[in-house]
Amino acid sequence: MLEPPAILATRHARDSRFLRVEEVDLAFSNGARRTFERLTASGRGAVFIVAMHDDDTVLLIREYGVGLDRYELGVPKGRIDPGETALEAANRELQEEAGFAARKLTTLATLSLLPAYMTHKAQVILAQDLYPSRLAGDEPEPLEVVPWKLSELHQLLGRDDASEGRSIAALFIAREYLAGNFRPQEDAC
Repeated sequence: MLEPPAILATRHARDSRFLRVEEVDLAFSNGARRTFERLTASGRGAVFIVAMHDDDTVLLIREYGVGLDRYELGVPKGRIDPGETALEAANRELQEEAGFAARKLTTLATLSLLPAYMTHKAQVILAQDLYPSRLAGDEPEPLEVVPWKLSELHQLLGRDDASEGRSIAALFIAREYLAGNFRPQEDAC
């Protein structure tokens, strides 16, 4: 196994409202040196919630994504606010985006996005035993809640409006967990 490169220095490069860009000077074990840019996470990370309405039905939401300039179908998600645990953030986001709270929350995995360029991580949370409960959120418009059968997950993959990779991964992880084929590692989160 290769030895990770040594970080020689990091420098602040620039910021936006949500992102901070760092320059990182690296020395690889073979002697090569490079400067990379990476986006560093602000805050405590995020949660992706697989909300089970019943044993086979998950609640998805349709939300506008400015990056692709279209509405996307995916799981409820959001940032972990200061002072919140991931499970508390998941239950809050679920109430804000889908109008439900969960009596049972289970952390399944931690996912990254573009690990070559970003430090951001999101935890996949399974929400079960749902009950109606709505909180005001920060969304600019009401979100459409779309029930979807996990047993028909393969049909979701064929849709043009379901391309968010971490949502798809979260659904597969939850499906495998519920089928007894996957157990989360205790230190994965």
